[in-house]
Amino acid sequence: MNNKVNVEHEKCPVETSIDILAGKWKILILWYLLSETKRFSELQKLIPRITQKMLIQKLRELEQDEIVHREVYPVVPPKVEYSLTPYGQSLKPILKSLYLWGEAHKEKVT
Repeated sequence: MNNKVNVEHEKCPVETSIDILAGKWKILILWYLLSETKRFSELQKLIPRITQKMLIQKLRELEQDEIVHREVYPVVPPKVEYSLTPYGQSLKPILKSLYLWGEAHKEKVT
């Protein structure tokens, strides 16, 4: 009986993935970091509907999950760059699949 209770409380791997990548902002941030390192201001320009506070929050969460690397350069004014970690790079095929599916869906509905 004890074993059954533990199994019922285990998360499905899909649920774990959703917990980490939930919301549209994280996926968009990761998409824009796929090709190259970006500064905070570049990400703001690429995702104009995200607030500064939300971008900071989502970047911190991705950094805590070791998906995004934050590099701070000791210069004035401060220079901060974001990139995908090697672990974050493992999301590349998933993000590319999402892009291709979205592209096909847009064609289907237009």
